[in-house]
Amino acid sequence: MAGGGAPAKADEPAPHPPKDQLPNVSYCITSPPPWPEAILLGFQHYLVMLGTTVIIPTALVPQMGGGNEEKAKVIQTLLFVAGLNTILQTTFGTRLPAVIGGSYTFVAATISIILSGRFNNESDPTAKFKKTMRAIQGALIVASTLQIVLGFSGLWRNVTRFLSPLSAVPLVALAGFGLYEFGFPGVAKCIEIGLPQLIILVFFSQYLSHVLRRGQHIFERFAVIFSVAIVWIYALLLTVGGAYNGKPPKTQISCRTDRSGLIDGAPWISIPYPFQWGPPSFDAGEAFAMMFTSFVALVESTGGFIAVSRYASATPLPPSVLSRGVGWQGIGILLSGLFGTVNGSSVSIENAGLLALTRVGSRRVVQISAAFMIFFSILGSVGLSFLQFCNLNSFRTKFILGFSIFLGLSIPQYFNEYTAINGYGPVHTTARWFNDMVNVPFSSEAFVAGLLAYFLDNTLHKDPVIRKDRGKHCKVTNSSIPRRSSSTIEALSLIAHRSSLSFNRKAIAALSLSSQGHRSSSSRSSASFFARSSSKQLVSLAGFGFGSNETLIIPNNLKY
Repeated sequence: MAGGGAPAKADEPAPHPPKDQLPNVSYCITSPPPWPEAILLGFQHYLVMLGTTVIIPTALVPQMGGGNEEKAKVIQTLLFVAGLNTILQTTFGTRLPAVIGGSYTFVAATISIILSGRFNNESDPTAKFKKTMRAIQGALIVASTLQIVLGFSGLWRNVTRFLSPLSAVPLVALAGFGLYEFGFPGVAKCIEIGLPQLIILVFFSQYLSHVLRRGQHIFERFAVIFSVAIVWIYALLLTVGGAYNGKPPKTQISCRTDRSGLIDGAPWISIPYPFQWGPPSFDAGEAFAMMFTSFVALVESTGGFIAVSRYASATPLPPSVLSRGVGWQGIGILLSGLFGTVNGSSVSIENAGLLALTRVGSRRVVQISAAFMIFFSILGSVGLSFLQFCNLNSFRTKFILGFSIFLGLSIPQYFNEYTAINGYGPVHTTARWFNDMVNVPFSSEAFVAGLLAYFLDNTLHKDPVIRKDRGKHCKVTNSSIPRRSSSTIEALSLIAHRSSLSFNRKAIAALSLSSQGHRSSSSRSSASFFARSSSKQLVSLAGFGFGSNETLIIPNNLKY
C-alpha cells in the first residue's frame, strides 16, 4: 500500500495479450521441415485442393457438351495451371504459402456463358464444347486485366491501407464461413462415407495427437492422408461388396469409387498448352460480367492472403505486398484463360485451413504441392482472431461487426435461394451479362460483409480514440516512429517479409539513432547496420536514410 491509499486489489486474471504473429506454429514460412516430411505435407495439400479441381469441371463440362475425355483433360489443365500459379505466387507474388486453384466464385459467370444459347445450333457435342470453352477463355482473358492493373499499379495498395483489423474480421471470417453451403451438404450426398471421413479427421488431428505422446505430431500433421486412405479403402469395400447395386444413379455417382470415368478418359501422358481448344472468342457482355466476378474474387482472395499470413505466423502483410500478390493472381487468371481451365483462379481457402490444421506454414511445402499438381496433371476461421486488436467494449465495434456479418450471410442467402427457386437472380433483365454483374457480387458472403465493414469502418465517426477501437494502433506495435518515417516502416516490413528477419534486442539497439553522437557521418549512413536473423543470416539494412533525431524501435517479434 503506497501513500495511504486503499489496499491493492487481488491480482485479476490478465486478458490474453494481442499477438501480431500466431504462436505455436511448428514451421513458419522460411523454416521448412525435413524433406521427407515436407514431401508428405505437400502431397496432403495436393489432396485438399484436388476436391475443388475435380468438382468444378465435373459440374460444368457435361453442360458444355463434353464427355469423360474432355472432363479429364480439363481437370488435367486446371491442375497444371494451379501448379504454375502457386509457384508464381509463392516465388514472385506475396511469397506466402498460398495455394492458387480453381474458384467457386467464377462458376456463376461461367454457367451464364454456357446457358447463353449462342452455340445451341451446334449439333456436334464436341464442337459445342470447344466453342463454349473458347468463349469462356475470352471472358477470362479480358477479366484478368482488372486484377493485373489494380495489383501492379498500386491502386489496390491504396485501398488496403484503410483495411483495419475491425473491417478485416468479416472479410476474412466469411471467406471461410462462406463455404458452409459446400460443407455438410457435400458430406450428406453420401452420408455413410462422408460422415466417417469427418469423424476420423477430427479424431486423428485433435484427439489422437494429444493422447499418444510418441508420434503425436505424425497424427496431427498427416490427419488428412490417414483419414482419406482409411475412408477410401472403406468405400472401395462397399463398392466391391455390392452395397450400391440397384441404388439410384445419383447415389452411385457420389458413393461408388468406379463411376467418375476419369481414369478411362484420361490419356497416359498429356501436357497442356495454350489455346489447346482453339483461338478464344470474345463477347463484350460476357467479358464485363466476368470482370465483375474477377473483382469479387479479388476481394475474397484479399481475405485469403490475410488468413494465410496469419496461419503461417507471418508479420502483418504490407499493403504493397498484398497489391503485388493481387497482380500475380491476375496473371494466374490470364493463364487460366490461355490454357482453357473453364474456371478462374483465386486463393484456396481450403488449403489455408490446412495450414491451421497441420500448424505448418512453410513455403517449401506449398511449392512441393505445386509440383505434385503439375506432375499429376501431366500423368493423367482465422478472421475472428483479428478481434484481439479491436475494442469489443465499443458499441461502434459491435455495430459494425454485427451488421456486416449478419447482412454478409443474409443477402447472399436471399440471392441464392431466389436463384434456386426461379432459375434466375433477383436482377433479371434481357441482358444476361448485366444480371451477372449485379447478382454474382451479392451472392458472395465475403464480398458483401467485407464491403459493408470497410465502408462503415471508414465512414462512421472517427477520432483518435476510435483509432484504437478499430485496431489500427496495432499496425506498428511497440514502435515509436515520427510521421515522416512511415515509409521506413513499410520498407522494414518488406525486409522482414522477404528474408525472415528476426530483430533481437541488440539489433534494436543498433537501429536506435539519437542526436547524441550521430550528428555527423553516421546520421545518413545506415548501410553499416546489420542484424543477425534466427536463421544465422546477415541482413544489411541499407539506404533508408535515418535522420539524426529519429528513434526507430523494431518490435521484438518481427519475424516469420
